[in-house]
Amino acid sequence: MSVTARLNRLFSEQGKCFDVAIDHGFFNEYSFLAGIENMKAAIETIVRANPDAIQLSVGQAEHLQAIRGKEKPSLVLRTDVANVYGTKLPSHLFSELIHNPVEQAVRLDAACVVVNLLLLPGQPELHRQCVQNISKLKTDCERYGMPLMVEPLVMLPNEQKGGYMVDGDITKIVPLVRQGTELGADIIKADPCDNVEDYHKVVEAASGKPVLPRGGGRASDEEILSRTYALMEQGASGIVYGRNVIQHDNPEAMTRAFMAVVHQGATPEQAIAILKGA
Repeated sequence: MSVTARLNRLFSEQGKCFDVAIDHGFFNEYSFLAGIENMKAAIETIVRANPDAIQLSVGQAEHLQAIRGKEKPSLVLRTDVANVYGTKLPSHLFSELIHNPVEQAVRLDAACVVVNLLLLPGQPELHRQCVQNISKLKTDCERYGMPLMVEPLVMLPNEQKGGYMVDGDITKIVPLVRQGTELGADIIKADPCDNVEDYHKVVEAASGKPVLPRGGGRASDEEILSRTYALMEQGASGIVYGRNVIQHDNPEAMTRAFMAVVHQGATPEQAIAILKGA
């Protein structure tokens, strides 16, 4: 089956998408729960701002799909649980797929599934497991016409900063993005790089597949909006942001500000004005 119908639910006529990630509770980290303690309320808040998609786990997707109306965001279903995000790494690392992920995605009326492609220093077996996960998903995704979003994630050594820290080295990000594309990704959810002016190299490595940069850790409004504008100027097809939305004092307004940058080309100054209600 073709993935086109579901991709058309995710992306605008101009090929842009803002996916709000609210799947952080999947990963068993207390700090990830800030802003999403009440998932039903958090999802309803984001839905009011009408992003293109909301990224959720299988256990929380019902809160989105229980909402009536044709205008609600599409569901992006997280398919793997990993234990690599703590300030201290456990002795055994994993990224495990949920059972029959694509069938569950179809039952939940998802428009896309997302899976990690993790690259941690000195952890080749974890990387191998991620490659196996993607290969397994790809076959089922093609059978059901389900778009596959691959998340190439390059992390710094845990002892260097501790806990889910992005390595922005473009020479590491580009080959991992290419690997995700070679494995069959329909969409790439990629790290930002240290120098945003180099991000066109990441877009090029995706070989025509849409690239949605991740937001990473919490940043100031000015910084994250400026970065988003620059990433869009470099050829990104949208964004996948979580904590910079759900941990904001006004998640609904922040969503609208990001939507303006992604879909209307709003400048950082115009987005700040939207955020402040001007």
